[in-house]
Amino acid sequence: MNGKVRTRIAPSPTGFVHMGNARTALFNYLFAKKEGGDFILRIEDTDKERSKKEFEQDILENFHWLGLEWDEGPSLENGYIGNYSPYRQSERTELYKKYLIKLLEQGGAYYCFCTAEELDAQRAHQMSLGEAPRYKGTCRNISREEQEKRLTAGNGGVIRFIVEPKIITFTDLIRGEIKFDTSLFGDVVIAKDLETPLYNFTVVIDDFEMQITHVIRGEDHIANTPKQILISEALDLPGVQYGHLPLLLGEDRTKLSKRHGDSSVRTFRKEGYLPEAIVNFLALLGWNPGDNREIFSMQELVKEFSLERIQKGAAVFNIQRLDWINGFYIRNTPLDELTKLCEPYLPENTMNFNQQKMTVALYQERLKKLSEIGELADFFFTDKLEYPKDLLLWKDATDEQAKNMLEILKGLIAGVGEWSHEKLEQVIMPEAEKLQNRGYMLWPLRVALCGKKASPGPFEIAEILGKEQTLQRIKQAIAMFEASLQTS
Repeated sequence: MNGKVRTRIAPSPTGFVHMGNARTALFNYLFAKKEGGDFILRIEDTDKERSKKEFEQDILENFHWLGLEWDEGPSLENGYIGNYSPYRQSERTELYKKYLIKLLEQGGAYYCFCTAEELDAQRAHQMSLGEAPRYKGTCRNISREEQEKRLTAGNGGVIRFIVEPKIITFTDLIRGEIKFDTSLFGDVVIAKDLETPLYNFTVVIDDFEMQITHVIRGEDHIANTPKQILISEALDLPGVQYGHLPLLLGEDRTKLSKRHGDSSVRTFRKEGYLPEAIVNFLALLGWNPGDNREIFSMQELVKEFSLERIQKGAAVFNIQRLDWINGFYIRNTPLDELTKLCEPYLPENTMNFNQQKMTVALYQERLKKLSEIGELADFFFTDKLEYPKDLLLWKDATDEQAKNMLEILKGLIAGVGEWSHEKLEQVIMPEAEKLQNRGYMLWPLRVALCGKKASPGPFEIAEILGKEQTLQRIKQAIAMFEASLQTS
């Protein structure tokens, strides 16, 4: 491959960055790194009404969190997210203006003064004839002098790029040869005025000025590609190579959208998905390594990635697969680190870090996302449990039998000196083994301590609760039976 590869991601700060945008950024990043090139971040914020700083901040924070560090920017900023500030289109107006003037002067573009009503009527007429609606070139032949005269008189006009009828052919890096008949386009609006350029124009200028070599983006941009090729040709700019990624579908096989739930990266981050898991998951949406491997680090993805292995068909956003991948990374996270990650999801309490660590250790094998720890371990963080009395009964045990078991347990536990799950097990298990089924003792103990049908073992729970809280919960369970037996 000749020359240095340079890719870019160019999100608009008009909403929180979503998983589809993150996948596009990831594929650009992986390709650039695989080829020893650069990955550029450009904020397309020319839509002044919808662009918000909070959305730009969200883009920067989440790309940084995912490890998608951009390699350059207009300035280094101490304390900034990432090493560089991003390029922003809003700061490049004079650059676009220079190229717009060039196009106007060489006759490749013109001012169009048609009103919205006139354009609507034209569109309706074409559609009534079964034609594809396109601009007919009404203002194309207005002289440059007349255009300037109208502008001076205050008659605002958009700037249209002249599209001559021809067949445009380009080789898509993913889809192969694609052809377009430009006679179906009409002359394209490329700016509202000299100060307000539009997407298809700015993207061409930016890609040239930033020396972008490969544009890898979603297939919804395919229709823009011939227009951008034409603008590049008109300005005598070198072309770039295009590759269009497959769509992301929901599990119902329709295009991923808000009806499938919030797919913003920030939402998945808040729910407790790890960045390594999201990167791993996104990489496998539309790309495959050629074998059955499911788990990849970022370094492994860079090594293995190739555009040739990107599929043409749409990829299904399977949340169960993400949960499985995230669970894998949770299980392989060192316990101290995982405990710190889980802290925001644990209720405020008096637990010290060691108790928190023991709590997280109980669930590390079961967690699919960090946010689950709060619900699974909620019983550790309350003074009084709420659960039905009958949950304490093992199989055919009676209230009296269960109460007696709890009384025995209370005495055994009260005599335990060294407080650990190993010591508790040494004291209680021999007594439980004497019974017809040890569940008659261990089941009511576990339920008394957690109030749940399913939980970790009672000895591990007791160790975390401490002796005082353990005895208190057993007494609470006994009191439930006493109240019931008195009324029966």
